Amino acid sequence: MLIYAETERLILRELLPSDAQSIFELDSDPEVHRYLGGGLAQNIGQSRQYIDEIRRDYLTKGIGRWAVIEKTSLCFAGWAGLKLETKTVNLHTHFYDLGFRLATSFWGKGYATEAAIAALNQGFEKLNISEIFADADHNNVRSKRVLEKAGLKLIESFDDEGYKVDWYKITKQEWQTRNPWHI
Repeated sequence: MLIYAETERLILRELLPSDAQSIFELDSDPEVHRYLGGGLAQNIGQSRQYIDEIRRDYLTKGIGRWAVIEKTSLCFAGWAGLKLETKTVNLHTHFYDLGFRLATSFWGKGYATEAAIAALNQGFEKLNISEIFADADHNNVRSKRVLEKAGLKLIESFDDEGYKVDWYKITKQEWQTRNPWHI
């Protein structure tokens, strides 16, 4: 098992096939998916396929989402991290996307922000990425707050199939100015 990063309270490691049940529980929770498109997971096979896709990204793109593990309990809290996005989003193609998704029992503890900061640090300091983007449903106040706490700035909003989506960005220079110790 490859650990990509550790924070004070989290272990951020590769997603493993053994995480399928946890991913299924996460992706079949209507509250978790309240502001997400694509619908709820209907069976564990979809979760296995999702993990397979991420593991392919590790090999082919050198990057992918990570499992978020709470250190004290060793419980699977969700996933977070960067993805090299190859589909077009808001007229952008081939960009690095910051994302996160946690189980509701882990909300409100600062874990999403902690994981997001670790992912940004990995992207800028270890992978030498020049800019990272993220998007959030305009009504998803919690996710937008995580992005802002991590240092991303709202640069515009766009329409995605009838939903207003806010588009965020941070550059390596902004990150280094914001985090002079490069955590």
